[in-house]
Formats: sequence, C-alpha cells, structure tokens
Amino acid sequence: MIERLTGLPDNVMGFSAHGKVTAEDYEQQVVPAVEAALAAHDKVRLLYQLGEDFDGFDMAAIWEDAKVGLSHLAAWERIALVTDEDWIRTATMAFGFAMPGEVSVFANAELDAARDWVTG
Repeated sequence: MIERLTGLPDNVMGFSAHGKVTAEDYEQQVVPAVEAALAAHDKVRLLYQLGEDFDGFDMAAIWEDAKVGLSHLAAWERIALVTDEDWIRTATMAFGFAMPGEVSVFANAELDAARDWVTG
C-alpha cells in the first residue's frame, strides 16, 4: 500500500510504502499526484519512503514505477529515497547518476533529514 505524505510544498510529492506495493497503488496514488504536480510545475521533487513494514513490490508495481519515472525523466529535480532495504539503497546509489536531477538515499530513521533535503 502507498499512502501520501502531507505537509510538503506544492512542488514536492511524498509517499510512504507499506506492506506489498501493487500496480493499483501506483495507479490510485502516485500517477494522479505526479500528473497534478507536473501540470503546475516544470520540475518536481519526490520524497519516497519504503517504511519499516515494506514487504516489496509486485512485478506490475515495478513496471508502473519505471513508467512513472521514465515518462517524466527530465521533470525530476530532486529525489529523496528513504529505506532500510540494503539492495534498494545500493541499486539507487549505483544508478542514481543516470537521473537528471539529484538523488539521495536516507535510512528510515533519517526521514526528517530526507524531508529537509528534498524541500531545501
């Protein structure tokens, strides 16, 4: 399940993933938020937390995530990924250079620091 994080500036979207994330989660939460943010801003920022109870993505969710990210590649100004999953942290740090914007990875205990970084 993906839930929206609140209290962020208009150009920053925030999401927190819990349990198993599905394509439906992306279709209902992420895609509408991204489209709305891009209708109002040329560049957007993302705070994406994979919570301590995060249990992975189903295959369709992985595809939806890739579609959202790649279809608006030039629009991502700054992305803060918050996770304790070592393989996701490593993959993000290894491939973050390919993103046109800045990417930074934080642990779940550093959620406030991630929020400060992505909004700063």
